Formats: sequence, C-alpha cells, structure tokens
Amino acid sequence: MGLQAMLQLVYPPQCLGCETLVTSDFGLCGKCWRETPFIAGLVCDGCGTPLPGEDHGKPLHCDDCLTLARPWAQGRAAMLYKDNGRKMVLQLKHGDRLDLAKPAGAWLLRAARPILRPDMLVAPVPLHWLRLLRRRYNQSALLSASLAKLAGLPHCPDLLQRHRNTHSQEGRDRIGRFENMQDAIRTHPRRRALLAGRHVLLVDDVMTSGATFAAATEACLADGAKEVSVLALARVAKDA
Repeated sequence: MGLQAMLQLVYPPQCLGCETLVTSDFGLCGKCWRETPFIAGLVCDGCGTPLPGEDHGKPLHCDDCLTLARPWAQGRAAMLYKDNGRKMVLQLKHGDRLDLAKPAGAWLLRAARPILRPDMLVAPVPLHWLRLLRRRYNQSALLSASLAKLAGLPHCPDLLQRHRNTHSQEGRDRIGRFENMQDAIRTHPRRRALLAGRHVLLVDDVMTSGATFAAATEACLADGAKEVSVLALARVAKDA
C-alpha cells in the first residue's frame, strides 16, 4: 500500500466546508458545493460580476464598469461573496485556514482562463507590513501563488508594496473606498524592471468597489506594465 493510501486510511479526506467525508482531498461535499456561489455563464468582462443572458462571445460590462473608468483591461472572479463563498473567504483571511488556498487556486484558474496570457506576471495585492505582522500571512499572496503554479505562470509575491497603512475599507461608501486607497500602493523598487512591457495579473481575495485593484493597477502601469488584468476569489455583487 502506498504512503498516500495509508494516509487516507488514517486521515480520510474531509469536506473543506463541513468536514463531511469526501472522496478526494481539498474537495467539497455535494451540499457545500451547492451552497457555494461559483460564478458561471455570462459575466462582466471588467470585474467578473454575473450578467443576465447568454454568453455569445462578445465582451459585456456591468453598470459599475460602464460608469467607472477601470484602469485595468479585464477582470474575473471565482465566486460571489455570500453564503459559503463568504464563509470560506473569511476563514482563509482571519481563521488560519491556509489549506483553502490550494483548492481556491483551481477555482481561480477556472475563472481566469478567458483572460490569461502566456507571458503574464502574477502578483498579489499587498498588505501593509504592520497588518502582515499581525496576520502572519497575506491571503492574497497564497491565492496568487496557488494560481500561478497551476497556470504555469511566473509569480512575484512582493511586486507591490502598500507603503501607507490604510484603514479598513469595511463600512465605507464607494468614494470613501477610493479616497482611502489613493497613493497607498507602489511598486517594490527592486521589482520595477519586471514590469517593463509585461502583462500583469493582480490577485486579491475580495473585490467590492475595485478601489484596491485600481490603486494596484495604477502602480503597475506607472512603472511600465503594458496591461493589467485583475482576479478575485470573491466578488461582492449588488444582489449579494
């Protein structure tokens, strides 16, 4: 009997959501899968929000992306930030559930396939060093590393720096969110050479207004990136 088979006998695979026994590691049981709002079908090409109608292969945009001038080229999200999607994001972010990063990488890859390019540089949205010290890890860096490995793309976990310790975005309106992030993110001085003429894919755990992605995108473009796309594990939608 192989080592893997022996381990599964001693520690049988459990559902990521409820610990029910499942057939494979890092999986969801049927009930948790149904309660996880994965995004499929027609989506906004700018942020990944689900749109009504059928996908005819033409890029469409939601009201927010038509109203706001997004500095990035395209965006996608793996799930909506509600129900089991919200639960897993919070577990990864605040509950030390680092084991969620591996399956989340596969969910991100599925969502990102339409916008991936062979030469993309993958990077996470950064945390300020004080917050990183308290949390001990950047959940967005775990997600970007998992995605990059599965996609076979180069990964730079410290491409960007959050040089100003911004306050939480929670409870702020759209204008407040953008004001809070103004000039908060910049390129790491030793990583600027990586950006010249490159397509960049920025990864974060949650997208709400897009203010954090916008600040990170503008930092990349200012230092020579050719184009930036964004990818979130979860998207806060208006009906969420």
